[in-house]
Amino acid sequence: MSELIHSEERAPPSLIRRLPQSRVALVGIGLVLFWVTLALFAPWLGLQPPNAQDYAAIAQPKPSAAHLLGTDPLGRDMLSRLIWGARTVLTVAPLAVLAAYLVGCTLGLLAGYYGGLVDAVISRLSDVILSFPVIVLYVILIANIGPSMLNIIVAVVLASAPGIGRIVRGLVLELKSQDFVAAALLRRETALYIMVVELLPNCRGPLITDFCLRLGYTTITIGILGFLGLGLPPPDPDWGGMVQQATAMITVWPHMALLPSAALCSLVLGFNLLADGLRELSLRE
Repeated sequence: MSELIHSEERAPPSLIRRLPQSRVALVGIGLVLFWVTLALFAPWLGLQPPNAQDYAAIAQPKPSAAHLLGTDPLGRDMLSRLIWGARTVLTVAPLAVLAAYLVGCTLGLLAGYYGGLVDAVISRLSDVILSFPVIVLYVILIANIGPSMLNIIVAVVLASAPGIGRIVRGLVLELKSQDFVAAALLRRETALYIMVVELLPNCRGPLITDFCLRLGYTTITIGILGFLGLGLPPPDPDWGGMVQQATAMITVWPHMALLPSAALCSLVLGFNLLADGLRELSLRE
């Protein structure tokens, strides 16, 4: 009986395969794949360089044959900067969330499996970090260590890992009393084996959903940091930075701020819809 339970718990994940059953998830995947496709093929789309300035277009930044979406206040092509900005977001956000999950899952597994003093120390440290407002924590970290891709990833890890660790800890506390864990202990498997091979794969459902949501949160954070001047250093295209640069001319040429804002919203909406679809499918199991 324990072997049957073990095999069922260890069955290959079916959640991803059942994505076509959720219209919400399909819409989310469509939005995300739209930006992923543009980002991947940006070098071969025949776009103008994202930092190239057209001085003749500075005085007339409205859309034209040369600039289909117009130009920004410095005469740089908006379409090119939007697509190259997608490459920036879709590089930094997944890397940051993956790094946060690596740290968070490690902390959650240790706290949930060992309990006692280990759990108390990790939980209290997590409480201290989570007590800070997230945006304030990001601003403090980036303002002190400087804006760069690596520093944004470090800030996301420090701010997100405790929350991920709490989720993993709660799941491990529920799972470690199951028969398949007892069977692993009888086989004298190591604690590392039990945590990584037995427990972590059985946490995948909630973690996949949370991963998609955190991609959306991190995308918004990158945009906010860029708007505050704490994102990637210029002149690299950054959607939040594009909005910030356009604020002085928003009443005259609103497209300069609306286009990157719409791009940011559509990508975040795609991640959120994908997470909602995954949650819907998981509830059907």
